[in-house]
Amino acid sequence: MPGTDSMKAIAVKKTPEQPSCAEEIYDPEAGRPRGVLRPAPADGRMRHARRKPPIDLQPWIQHFWSVSWDLCGCEPFLQETLPHPNVHIVFDRAGSHVAGVHTARFSTTLEGESRVFGIKFRPGGFRPFLGASVGTLANRMVPVEQIFGASAGASARQWQITMLSIQDDEDLIAGASEFLRARLPAADANVALATRLVEQIAKAAESEGEIRSVQQLARQSGMSQRSLQRLFQEYVGASPKWVIRRYRLHELVERLKAGEALDGAQTALDLGYCDQAHLINDFRSIIGYSPSRYRQLLRKAR
Repeated sequence: MPGTDSMKAIAVKKTPEQPSCAEEIYDPEAGRPRGVLRPAPADGRMRHARRKPPIDLQPWIQHFWSVSWDLCGCEPFLQETLPHPNVHIVFDRAGSHVAGVHTARFSTTLEGESRVFGIKFRPGGFRPFLGASVGTLANRMVPVEQIFGASAGASARQWQITMLSIQDDEDLIAGASEFLRARLPAADANVALATRLVEQIAKAAESEGEIRSVQQLARQSGMSQRSLQRLFQEYVGASPKWVIRRYRLHELVERLKAGEALDGAQTALDLGYCDQAHLINDFRSIIGYSPSRYRQLLRKAR
């Protein structure tokens, strides 16, 4: 279980009218979040935690996460994130849902005071629980009972009520772990394979490695392109081409947030685009802005 080895990053902004605090807590194994497009709001309080799963759940679960906020008396805050190739179970005031891979930018408006708790499955990790192609969940949120049955839905609703009164991450994780252990599927070797391939793509994007196309992934993995397509559709819920493109955009977003001075043409080549125009069009289609416009928005928010 998570313990004292967790890391904490706290950014504090204050104004005479409204103190503000953005708190980020994460286990080293879970890492800091990537793909969060907007900085924390200038006013109010927000807390984001990412915690590692117990050892027995690690074959399926990437990490647990929670977001809580108190924006009472503040303007509503629009949070936007880039998609990841993961399925989540999400518990909030609206209910308990399974969220498939979201292929577009995800946007949600935070207001008042509330919290959300989630279970992030490894790429491929939800397929044994679902018992069907994860591609059927793409861009969908379905009630927990639709996947796990009526009894699980009742358990999830009861746990959802309990979750809203629990403040401690470890108690939340213990409850979620109990929910999962009661429904663990049989071992499936394709889960580890799908996870390894997606992690390989992500690491290549961060290090400018040679996975910029499905053909290159096929060569490195020793699998045919057709086999990769089938595996990703069945276990990941998105195509390998989509995963490669999204992680390239994740990397560019992180560089822009870090304030790096970038050569547009060279950056496009580094990230596997044939030219700068293709990179800008891809970035704008998902982020909603060109890279230069997004950099300006980040500067204004600081």
